[in-house]
Amino acid sequence: MGEMLRAVDRVEIMTLQDNYIDLLARDSSTVVQRAIPLVGLEIKNSVLAEHGFSSLVSVSCDNQRRDLMFDFGFSQHGAAFNADALSIDLTGVEVLALSHGHPDHTGGLRELCRRIRKSELELVAHPAAFRASRCQKITEEIRIHFPAFTQMSVREAGAKAMESEKPISLLDGLALFLGEIPRKTDFEKVPPSFYFVEQSVEKPDLIEDDTSLVFHLKGRGLIILSGCAHAGIINTVEHARNVTGVDEIFAVMGGFHLCQSDVDSVIAPTVEALTRMSPTYVIPTHCTGKTASDFIQNKMPNQFLLNMSGTRMVFS
Repeated sequence: MGEMLRAVDRVEIMTLQDNYIDLLARDSSTVVQRAIPLVGLEIKNSVLAEHGFSSLVSVSCDNQRRDLMFDFGFSQHGAAFNADALSIDLTGVEVLALSHGHPDHTGGLRELCRRIRKSELELVAHPAAFRASRCQKITEEIRIHFPAFTQMSVREAGAKAMESEKPISLLDGLALFLGEIPRKTDFEKVPPSFYFVEQSVEKPDLIEDDTSLVFHLKGRGLIILSGCAHAGIINTVEHARNVTGVDEIFAVMGGFHLCQSDVDSVIAPTVEALTRMSPTYVIPTHCTGKTASDFIQNKMPNQFLLNMSGTRMVFS
């Protein structure tokens, strides 16, 4: 199935929303490019951090650049505000992709589509992204409900949903929507507190819609970009290898959903598995959590990169 994904010369991942921001960071490099709080030579800009994720991905091959958007952040305005503040042109976006249907990845869809300024943009998502009546059960009496994400809300934003459980090539094979990810590891489990209601029956929500994007950087290996990795980041990387036929891993970036995980039983084996994969870069974002991010940085200091809102990662 390797023909589904072509090798590219350059991948740029511009984070429009993440959980962290530090406008005084001075660690920019050829790979990591931080947001600068300047308009002209005046300290005037701001960048918002929220519990959410959104990214603009630009892929270059044979001197041609193609853009897509992956996830849309939490609030209606957050990711769009950052795009405006950083003067990021979104009108080149050709397709939208969604990691899963939770509100910290869908909330900014309408405002971002307004800035893309295209009619009938295609949004690629797993069918379960539109699952109704999702909640997290705290006790038998208390449930925290997730706002509904529907095909109608996609249409109202000016896009059209294209649903798939299977991997799909995007941008003529320059990117891959990974589709539903098999759950194989014994340490990556969806918390048993997630539920949804179907035909008046409450059922466990395994978050089957969780997925990622994959890119193949020429001569370097795969770049995997996750939203939350509810399916497990190790399961995700292994599925990307199986689907593409490419074994080398260049970068693993995204939310790893380790924010409430036990160190010994979940975080440690996850990082051990990541270490065995020998990626050049590991870039935890969003829902990875500080404990897990610190653990990754400690165990993989030469591979760890800190992400934040407004940061552009450049891989070439």
